[in-house]
Amino acid sequence: QVQVVESGGGLVQAGGSLRLSCAASGSLFSISGIGWFRQAPGKQREFVAVITSGGSTNYANSVKGRFTISRDNAKNTVYLQMLSLKPEDTAVYYCNVQRGAGTYWGQGTQVTVSS
Repeated sequence: QVQVVESGGGLVQAGGSLRLSCAASGSLFSISGIGWFRQAPGKQREFVAVITSGGSTNYANSVKGRFTISRDNAKNTVYLQMLSLKPEDTAVYYCNVQRGAGTYWGQGTQVTVSS
């Protein structure tokens, strides 16, 4: 079992920045990747970024060049640095941990970008 806790959301003006954190605990062996997804009101949850166990990263086209995913293995924490935020980035951001055949989600953290 893996516990996932997100933090760092908030209200920011367009053009501003935020850093989200995803702390994982529990059975952390064999984690293949940790990613961020987001869900805006009335929309489906969508992929934002992922970092694999090997350190490879991938981003949605909508955030490339503005968001950076990174990790601190010592703290079992993954970060999402978000720059040049836009109103369309407003959503609940969820952290996802892939371990074997299992997938684990956090409770989400709200990001609101005002214009």
